[in-house]
Amino acid sequence: MIADSLHLFLYMKKILLIAALFCGVYSAQAIKIIHGPYLQAVTETEATIMWVTDTKALSWVELAPNDGTNFYHVERPKYYQTYLGKRVYGTVHQIRITGLEPGKTYRYSTSSKEVVGMKGHRVTYGHVATTKVYGKNFNNVFTTLNSKKESSQFIMLNDIHAKQEKIEALLNTFEDGKTDMVFYTGDMVSMVPTEEILFQGFVDASVNRFANRVPFYLVRGNHETRGLFATSFMTYFPSITGKPYFTLQHGDVFYIILDGGEDKPDSCLEYYETADYDTYRKEEAEWLKGVVESEACKSAKYRVVLMHMPPIGGKNMWHGPKHAGECFLPILNKANITVMLSGHTHRYSYNTPETTDAEFPILVNGHNTALKADVDANGINIKVVDMTGAVKHQHSFK
Repeated sequence: MIADSLHLFLYMKKILLIAALFCGVYSAQAIKIIHGPYLQAVTETEATIMWVTDTKALSWVELAPNDGTNFYHVERPKYYQTYLGKRVYGTVHQIRITGLEPGKTYRYSTSSKEVVGMKGHRVTYGHVATTKVYGKNFNNVFTTLNSKKESSQFIMLNDIHAKQEKIEALLNTFEDGKTDMVFYTGDMVSMVPTEEILFQGFVDASVNRFANRVPFYLVRGNHETRGLFATSFMTYFPSITGKPYFTLQHGDVFYIILDGGEDKPDSCLEYYETADYDTYRKEEAEWLKGVVESEACKSAKYRVVLMHMPPIGGKNMWHGPKHAGECFLPILNKANITVMLSGHTHRYSYNTPETTDAEFPILVNGHNTALKADVDANGINIKVVDMTGAVKHQHSFK
């Protein structure tokens, strides 16, 4: 009798302990989305939606056409991040959606289900953080790129170096309903020692202004190659190639995004024997050869190259831009490039073919101005706009 009572007591104690643990899990602070969502790698047929949670979670995106129906009108398809057949959980959520239609507008919601424990193959889940898809504040809507679009607009910023007042002022060039894409042409931060610097430096400001609705494309600068988190670049800024160099087509423009790597020789003591950018640029050049021979590149009305470090300066050039020019210009000079857009120098300059080894103009944007480009069948018209909104320079390319 005493033994039975003892067994019952121990059993009830175990049940109460499990219940206490269970309540402790679910009474804890709910999971939060701390950064995002923001759009990446948007093309004519795919898009990647990114966000970050404060704890590990299994996440998904639900997608609906922007056809006037209520988001809950029907069951919407769900998309997960997967790897080798398994759904991926973590704090950084990168959901790639394929099979989209060019120039079509979609609505989306994001959901993250907290992972509170794993034992063997069993997973214990907690709270869910999800997007409210109703109400006037819901604006998670994006439009895929469209090579048939008759007119388009993009803006370009660079060399912000995590200065909030600068990015906030320059993003006033963004026009809701008119700007199709944003290019950040490098050195948006000074170094990447942590994940947080990326968001504090420019991603959060982008989300607050546009990035859940309109994509930005980050052209890697030499400062984004530095710091412990630099090797995680593609985790936060994915592309269709899986590399920091890729192409896009929108409207009349075929865009070639190049990665120039670092600015000093690989042997520089500053890199502590970790740099191999000469080899990297040569590999990239082989990829570029195929790009300029593609039908998409050849048939486009305009071809625009974006690279952080401009191959200008003659004998004053540092090794990085010099070697990038040696690798890329012989290929680009045969491709009828309309213009190259760059940053890096922190000073505006317009460089004609007579002054460089390029057979096309190179427009370099400063650190305190933005480029605002309107594109149509008549040409690419670019305004260089300062932090007050004043137009400092204008250029047209046909």
